[in-house]
Amino acid sequence: MRILIVSDAWMPQVNGVVRTLATVRDELAQMGHVVEVVGPDRFRTLGAPTEPDVRLAILPGRRLRAIIDAFCPDAIHIATEGPLGLAARRLCLRRGWPFTTAFHTRFPEYLKARLGVPLGLTWAIMRRFHRPSAAVLTATASLREELASRGFRNVAAWTRGVDLGLFRPRARGALNLPRPVFLYVGRVAVEKNIEAFLALDLPGSKVVVGDGPARPALERRFPEAHWLGAKFGEDLAGAYAEADVFVFPSLTDTFGLVIVEALACGTPVAAFPVMGPKDVINTAPVGVLDQDLAAAATAALGLDRDACRRFAEGFSWRRCAEILLERLAPIERTA
Repeated sequence: MRILIVSDAWMPQVNGVVRTLATVRDELAQMGHVVEVVGPDRFRTLGAPTEPDVRLAILPGRRLRAIIDAFCPDAIHIATEGPLGLAARRLCLRRGWPFTTAFHTRFPEYLKARLGVPLGLTWAIMRRFHRPSAAVLTATASLREELASRGFRNVAAWTRGVDLGLFRPRARGALNLPRPVFLYVGRVAVEKNIEAFLALDLPGSKVVVGDGPARPALERRFPEAHWLGAKFGEDLAGAYAEADVFVFPSLTDTFGLVIVEALACGTPVAAFPVMGPKDVINTAPVGVLDQDLAAAATAALGLDRDACRRFAEGFSWRRCAEILLERLAPIERTA
């Protein structure tokens, strides 16, 4: 099958959406399918409001149409609700082509936090965007329930995976910091609620791996934390493995791929009992969910690291790719 994925989030961006799409693309290719991802890197772009390093395509309709026609897809998956997603949706509706979409990001909460946009307005826009979709793919049961309650239709499950070869337990001791080490990995942005982690009264060391628009201000406010910047590949996996506890302070993530990556490295998780952590961890003895994040982080120190690894082994990127393949809506063309 020739599969076209349209996404406003794509390389060189670093986030869970990009990692998911890139890995699923590779898995589908290994299964014998031809997969093309169309991202902002093929268009003239401008920086997103409040986050100029996130590039948005400018008036992509004509060029996107040419790319789609040249590729001649058997199915189209629209991964995001930005300019590229809107242009792909418009083209599919005009031609009567079915398509699938995904709900990766809680943009209503993000836009509320960053720009003060009313939640009701953004949720209405999101609902309209996804209404024609043959399937709105979501990572967790909590999100599916919320979307259904907000009037979304055709909501379907789409799990996530982890690279168990890269993210694995390994020898520790390279990070020469006072123990215990509490780690955050991810975008350094206001919607990630990182301040809730940095303000905790915890022993040992706090480490932040990642970059983003909130980093300069947070680094000035919390100079005692260790700011390591963005890391990739073995360096990222090594940072996870070095930590004693992975702290996930977000209240808005729909899944939290970093949670599974940390667990695969044998590192237990501390988080709030909200969507994402609740769905991934639930009652498994690999993390502690508590409204008191400091209490969760302290309690997580006593969890079994081998159990964390065994739990993460249940997440498969191949199954993630298979689910997308099952949900795709083939385009029927007349001769």
